[in-house]
Amino acid sequence: MRTMETLSGGQWVASDEWLDVHDPSDVREPVARVPAMSAEDVTRVHDHAEKGFASWRRTSPFDRARIMFEAARLLRERADVIAEAVVTENGKTLGEAGGEVLKAADFFEYYAGVARTGYGTLVHDVRPDTRTSFHREPVGTVLAITPWNDPLLTPARKLAPALAAGNAVVLKPASETPMSALHLARALHDAGLPAGVLGVVTGRIDRISAALTGDQRIAAVTFTGSNTVGEGLRRALADRNVRFQAEMGGKNATVVLADADLSAAATAVVAAGFGQAGQRCTATSRVLVERSVYKEFTDLLLTGVGALRLGPGAAPGTSVGPLVSTGHRAGVLADIERAVQQGATVLVGGDCPKDEAHAHGCFVSPTVLADVTPEMSVWREEVFGPVVVVRAVEGLDDAVEEVNDSGFGLAAALFTRDLAAAHRFADAVDCGQIAVNTTTTGWDVHHPFGGFRDSGSPFKEQGTEALRFYTRVKTVAFHFGA
Repeated sequence: MRTMETLSGGQWVASDEWLDVHDPSDVREPVARVPAMSAEDVTRVHDHAEKGFASWRRTSPFDRARIMFEAARLLRERADVIAEAVVTENGKTLGEAGGEVLKAADFFEYYAGVARTGYGTLVHDVRPDTRTSFHREPVGTVLAITPWNDPLLTPARKLAPALAAGNAVVLKPASETPMSALHLARALHDAGLPAGVLGVVTGRIDRISAALTGDQRIAAVTFTGSNTVGEGLRRALADRNVRFQAEMGGKNATVVLADADLSAAATAVVAAGFGQAGQRCTATSRVLVERSVYKEFTDLLLTGVGALRLGPGAAPGTSVGPLVSTGHRAGVLADIERAVQQGATVLVGGDCPKDEAHAHGCFVSPTVLADVTPEMSVWREEVFGPVVVVRAVEGLDDAVEEVNDSGFGLAAALFTRDLAAAHRFADAVDCGQIAVNTTTTGWDVHHPFGGFRDSGSPFKEQGTEALRFYTRVKTVAFHFGA
């Protein structure tokens, strides 16, 4: 079993207690352990962050960029080792994990470039002999709370803009998947990030929550995870002058019109619905198909799902890995069972394999449900697993109405050859991310990312838009006349 230390004040530190990490393809024995920090340990991380911010905010943006470019280089150099850690603790396939490492490096390269660019604007002033400008400066210590489904990518998405802007970051990765975040911290540390600018908190949230989120020196909290936790954080921070950014749930729909390339649409839905075992906030979970092509499309979809190979993420040929934990697997299976009780029909999957190869892992067979109505829980609530529901609609207007009939508003896609329909869909759908003839997943590092309504907060991630959250605006006027 591997032991990993965590980063605090520029030092790699251990603990008197440890948190076990399990491989979801075989949960019988832990595969690693990380420090189970105490509340006092967490407070020390905040102490270090306060000191780290004081120096980092004054560090030249060119020096910040140099460190971030070097961190990106180290991530690429260590890609095989890091990808193996992602697979081990999360369960996704080796191909998915390798892509995650490279995309994490992309984030640091992109924001290293952004760090070198201008940070303010001259504006006209009605007063004579006066030159006025506004510029952006860092907000302070940022608490980043990240999930288990993209254990390297999501921390990179948050750390890169935060550090480029001159903030210090306290990172709390999910307890199921801390190793990936520690590899990221190691790359930044080895690249020359000054002590205290980044600290990583590992441990049991029930013991450290108050110290983690209650520290009055926190200037901003960025969170990716469930709506239950996110809304709890929003309420806890409501009476404090703390910025809050959240990327939460989704119930993402893909619409397939009769004129679409049905084969391409089915291939895209398989990729978006079952990649990462459906454990993506942007995963397609609802498919709305124009009635005249419903059977033809569904047959193509089932053929694509039937070709998927369920297995350990590190095994050659695996296309769908396990879910992250036994508890999450139980929740997904309960969602499927409830859907059937409410009247849904299982077209494929709906269970976990019982053979010896899968007996000790958190596997759920890729599942397609039909006969689903908008009143059913599986239509409205996020499952976050390899479960897709299909439903017939009468046309574009009907489809748009059903896409928008949701508390969520993260991502939606349309497949059509009709340019007018595509533009109408993009204008009418109440989601933060719209795709036409491509998947609901796969947004690049420079694309603003985030949802509407219950899917998140007004602050976007990625691209230059992310800097709005990690910076504050200061306006300065100079009078140079007599």
